[in-house]
Amino acid sequence: MMRTLLGLILTLGISITASAQNIAVVDIQAALLTSNAAKQYQESLKAEFAKDQQSVVDLEKQVKAARDKAAKNKDLVSAEELNKMKMQFQKVFAEYQRSGQALQQKKMQREQAFLQQMRPVLDKVLKEVITEGGYDLVISRQATHYADKKYDITQKVVELLNKQ
Repeated sequence: MMRTLLGLILTLGISITASAQNIAVVDIQAALLTSNAAKQYQESLKAEFAKDQQSVVDLEKQVKAARDKAAKNKDLVSAEELNKMKMQFQKVFAEYQRSGQALQQKKMQREQAFLQQMRPVLDKVLKEVITEGGYDLVISRQATHYADKKYDITQKVVELLNKQ
């Protein structure tokens, strides 16, 4: 009985203390990715990888054409010819997969480099927002199950990032 009462008192004490603090949540990734710098970077990546992207799209068209040709002609050609069509399809499909994965990997590497480059700027901005807001505790949006929008400082961070 005494333990239960003590536990209740401690819980209430912690709850009162926690509610007295100035708490905020921030979505770091969203702040970085919606900033003007990120939008400009995405445009430069799009231009840089346009040729590779078009190559992947062309391979995708070849895959569909090879698949359709094999399906359309399966009853009209010999087993040997059908086998050649299937092998051609598999060859083009493998190249399509390899090219698509390589492109994705290049993009991810470049995006990671951008995020690492932006991290010091973000840390500075976040520190400024925290200081200005007088926040006692800032929690990552991803670490919460729910937070009311009034506690979210992500937009403030984005606005300050855009001024940098």
